[in-house]
Amino acid sequence: MINQVGYNINTFDGPVHLTITPIIESLPDGIYYATGVYKLSAGTVGMGNITFDEDMTSWTYDGIGELTYEEAAEVADFIKDYKDPASADPDLLQ
Repeated sequence: MINQVGYNINTFDGPVHLTITPIIESLPDGIYYATGVYKLSAGTVGMGNITFDEDMTSWTYDGIGELTYEEAAEVADFIKDYKDPASADPDLLQ
């Protein structure tokens, strides 16, 4: 995932539209790399981070009660399976 994306999830408290923002760093030579950290927010409210290990097989969620484990697992699966559109450009990072 290069740019932020929206994701709709039905939570225990009702439907929520999440914005998922990948944390991407750039090296001094201009090459971008994924950190494995994805910031979750609903509007202006931070919902915590999902952090993957280096091969994207396991993850942790650091939110404080915003999402249940099952809800966070659904978002993690979405992130893991997400394919950027061909037009995704890391130079236009949000």
